[in-house]
Amino acid sequence: MNVTVIGAGLAGCEAAWQLAQRGISVTLMEMKPQKMTPAHHSPGFAELVCSNSLRSDQLENAVGLLKEELRRCGSLILRCADQTRVEAGGALAVDREGFSKAVTDAVRSHPNITVAEGEVTAIPEGEVVVASGPLTSDALSQAVAGLLPENSYLNFFDAAAPIVTFESIDMDHAWFASRYDKGTADYINCALSEEEYTAFWKELCAAEETEVHGFEDKRVFEGCMPVEVMARRGVQTLSFGPLKPKGLPDPKTGREPYAVVQLRRDNAQGSLYNLVGFQTHLKWGEQKRVFSMIPALKNAEYVRYGVMHRNTYLDSPRLLDRYYRVRGNERVSFAGQITGVEGYVESTASGFLSGVELARRLSGQEPMDFPRETAIGALAQYVSNESVTDFQPMNINFGIMPPLDHKVKGKRNKNAELSRRSLDIVDALKERL
Repeated sequence: MNVTVIGAGLAGCEAAWQLAQRGISVTLMEMKPQKMTPAHHSPGFAELVCSNSLRSDQLENAVGLLKEELRRCGSLILRCADQTRVEAGGALAVDREGFSKAVTDAVRSHPNITVAEGEVTAIPEGEVVVASGPLTSDALSQAVAGLLPENSYLNFFDAAAPIVTFESIDMDHAWFASRYDKGTADYINCALSEEEYTAFWKELCAAEETEVHGFEDKRVFEGCMPVEVMARRGVQTLSFGPLKPKGLPDPKTGREPYAVVQLRRDNAQGSLYNLVGFQTHLKWGEQKRVFSMIPALKNAEYVRYGVMHRNTYLDSPRLLDRYYRVRGNERVSFAGQITGVEGYVESTASGFLSGVELARRLSGQEPMDFPRETAIGALAQYVSNESVTDFQPMNINFGIMPPLDHKVKGKRNKNAELSRRSLDIVDALKERL
């Protein structure tokens, strides 16, 4: 039995790996490098576009729990992420190029995976996992639409942050620290006085944007909002948001600045840093002009400017079951952001579950049925929940998991206990994987 997996992003590589590890022959189809999207720059698999961070690695955070579940279940993506991690306090951030290379090498060397390059313009016969991502090509989008009811595709706009070289950052106006003393001092913190911040905010609000067809502020995903869109909500929105200085005293004065721009390491060598929370769709010249108003970035060298792109996803509650299969056409499964899960780790989880459950079905085994008490199961059941009427892209969160059956004092303690409950279940389930 052969399964075709379309797309070699995080979800597609994870699905292909899980199938192959269970003895299923896989053809992994990827249009890069023959055809690239505006958001992609590398021919490698599992390319990280928006950020190099997989977010919190703490078990008191739902995405930290999701990562630990995937680790314990043998996720390829988490293994490669851990191998290529760069220091980022309490978060799991990776060397972008090293991570992609690790995934690419593992997938290409697996004896049960055959890679086929070129754009897919029709859904193949047989068992298929569509993990083509939020930038699915027009031809494949039309093919997918032919399988589904009318008006079952939705979209929103997403953005990526700029990346600068370390040597171009003026460290006379910056220092290393981690917010709230979590982890080691891995972030570069760029201070702004009230006067500098106000001037920066005014220019940011007035800066010229790149024209993106169909773009409206209201259609931007809240979790990846362009910094200029956030700024237009009010003069203090940034200073209480991504530029919040709390817990970041300037070592030269011992006092917190009015605002702080944080930069996170983007590669293992520490030669590149990305601007945290600075997703943007400003014109490139405007990005350089406005961001240069941040004193530490006055002479910054940009190796990548921020970009905006359209993300397409399915109305999954009306279309997919808890295994990410199309209801009524179970030979076709979906995985990744196209299902409406939001985030690198969430995409990986959908690829993991779709691959595992498809392999079990083809081998005549009963489903694993990860319950809602686990982050993997909660995410899949949210995406397939027909009672969800206004479906929006969703990051994993404890709110979609069942509450504890007893009181626990303190949010962190409660979340930690939710995680312990989940991991006990996962440890029992993984014996069957």
